[in-house]
Amino acid sequence: MFIKISEQPSLYNDLEKKSTREILEDINAEDQKVALAVQKAIPQIEQLVEQIVPRMKQGGRIFYMGAGTSGRLGVLDASEIPPTFGMPPTYVIGMIAGGEKALRNPVENAEDNINRGWEELQAMGINEKDTVIGIAASGTTPYVIAALHEARKHGILTGCITSNPDSPMAQEADVAIEMIVGPEYVTGSSRMKSGTGQKMILNMISTSVMIQMGRVKGNKMVNMQLSNQKLVDRGTRMIIEELGLEYEHAKTLLLMHGSVKDAIDAYKQKSTT
Repeated sequence: MFIKISEQPSLYNDLEKKSTREILEDINAEDQKVALAVQKAIPQIEQLVEQIVPRMKQGGRIFYMGAGTSGRLGVLDASEIPPTFGMPPTYVIGMIAGGEKALRNPVENAEDNINRGWEELQAMGINEKDTVIGIAASGTTPYVIAALHEARKHGILTGCITSNPDSPMAQEADVAIEMIVGPEYVTGSSRMKSGTGQKMILNMISTSVMIQMGRVKGNKMVNMQLSNQKLVDRGTRMIIEELGLEYEHAKTLLLMHGSVKDAIDAYKQKSTT
């Protein structure tokens, strides 16, 4: 029998009678459980990443799919890929039940539509090089489950991130990442520990994939977008560290070539000719 651990009663009671300090310390104590739950799921995260990378090297994409908090976290992680790693926004795509409106406001019954998710994936031209990752703390979101089912039926790699073991969503995933964080501080409020854990796992998936796609050198974001002065300065200092140039020379190179990697490669190539 499938039991939603994420919906079990909180281990704490009479929250409204607690002091601010007590509430904060209780939440912090619960949050400390999240990293340990994620640690236990590393073998499954590894398994998923190692299947994603060869697909992406052939031009495949990652689709995150979720509703509510889960959907928003997928969209957030996807939106950070272009500025951090300089990848086009077409490589990691966040999809949320109810579309753009649902990022800020609940959309009634959107997560219960069993056809919409697969229709949206088809509209994006999904193919066998792609990966679909469902995100749902409960593991029971129809929008996600149905999309995973269809994707898997069409030979597409599927994964999921959930806070409950043996969920219906996990049964539609080739790789199920089950992060068991236990009951929430406010009963059923999965935006808390479950959301925190989802964010951690999404960071792990996308960062490890991007490193293996060659978007990081050493430990630096050499492909980041130069979208503000802070990042231009950071990129300039990376070039100084690598090439030993004066600040203005390094900055000019960076702005000329558009990324730390391209600036360094061009300078080294010029130096050897």
